[in-house]
Amino acid sequence: MIFKTDLNYRKQALVKLLLNVQKKEAEIIQALYDDFKKPAFEAVATETSYIVSELEYTIKNLKKWAKPQRVLPSFLNFPSTDYLYKEPYGKVLVISPWNYPYQLALAPLIAAVAAGNQVVVKPSELAENTSRIIAEIIAASFEEQHVQCVLGGVEVSQNLLSQRWDYIFFTGSVAVGKIVAQAAATHLTPVTLELGGKNPCIIDESADLKLAAKRIVWGKFLNAGQTCIAPDYLLVHEHIKPKLIEYLKAEIILAYGENPQESTDFPRIINEKNWKRQLQLLENQTVIFGGQSDVSDFYLAPTLVDEPSLDSLVMQEEIFGPILPILGYTSETDLEKIIVRYEKPLSLYVFTQRKSFAQKIITRFSFGGGCINDTVIHFANKRLPFGGVGHSGIGAYHGKRSFELFSHNKPIVKKATWLDIPLRYAPYQGKLSGLKKMLKWFS
Repeated sequence: MIFKTDLNYRKQALVKLLLNVQKKEAEIIQALYDDFKKPAFEAVATETSYIVSELEYTIKNLKKWAKPQRVLPSFLNFPSTDYLYKEPYGKVLVISPWNYPYQLALAPLIAAVAAGNQVVVKPSELAENTSRIIAEIIAASFEEQHVQCVLGGVEVSQNLLSQRWDYIFFTGSVAVGKIVAQAAATHLTPVTLELGGKNPCIIDESADLKLAAKRIVWGKFLNAGQTCIAPDYLLVHEHIKPKLIEYLKAEIILAYGENPQESTDFPRIINEKNWKRQLQLLENQTVIFGGQSDVSDFYLAPTLVDEPSLDSLVMQEEIFGPILPILGYTSETDLEKIIVRYEKPLSLYVFTQRKSFAQKIITRFSFGGGCINDTVIHFANKRLPFGGVGHSGIGAYHGKRSFELFSHNKPIVKKATWLDIPLRYAPYQGKLSGLKKMLKWFS
């Protein structure tokens, strides 16, 4: 099939996709608002502009990435030249989530197409308006045998997972990620799983508290907290905890007003099921700010919870909503006891002016990625891989790594014929000492 081998075909397909996503930007922004009142600023900042940037970057670099890569040969194979050839896996399934429904559907699609694969995209049925436009964009950009978009609910996803694929890319919850992994294992299909976890955010007594509060409020309540890399809970040094809480309250009001339900900048929970789940997380908790809710609007205010029990529901599950638990600590031992209770998170954040403390935190704990003195922004750099570790995910992508992810690196040794060293051939009598010397020289 031409898209497997013809780089110009792939490039032109991506150029056509770029033109169509630019043409549909206003419709996508409206669809995201219709699905869960995502403000236009967030839609552009976290979804549409990201896809345009990824497309332009991929189109510009595709031929360079796809070129066979020459590597240093082994002396034992002298004379030879050695290469890595980039080969598409074949048929790829992309299952995307509802929280960033546009970006997280098209970003892996772009890379899979660039690498020469056939692709089926299954967007989330929960963001139905956005998914419908994604289907329109794909239909207008690709031949049907090259890329398809399949709409529908859970039963459609189950049917797709029952089929054989050469690669599966899934973004979503840990629970569903396990189901995807089990389905893939039936055919030994490689997978990328972009999942989540309880992302800690540590604030020590040396931090710039006002700036920390501003950046935490932005990262946590972006998309109403429905972000896999949002801070899930705060670990605040007891000496500065009361002051930080006051700063957090002030920053929430500054961002969304006294009544965030009236703000055009604060999104809603995606549906009633998820809204009810958020309220369950708040049961029997000490709410020190926010907590107001409205089922008719699937609204839950930005909410601060003080010192929840580690055994409570809000501290057992990934929150994935506008609820921010705040726990105090007095020693690094306290930090360790809490963080290691959970599986390895997708992200970790630390606010401090002490370089030694920051270095200790980022080297002591295992996590997908993170920031020092900020939140969420590591996602934006296409030169940094994005992905989890352990229960927070398998594999990483973004930028060139996305192309690599959907490509099999096929090693090829081109052996010359003008010389054939006899050492490796039987009979071996009298050759062992020569072999040992050679191995020692060139190890």
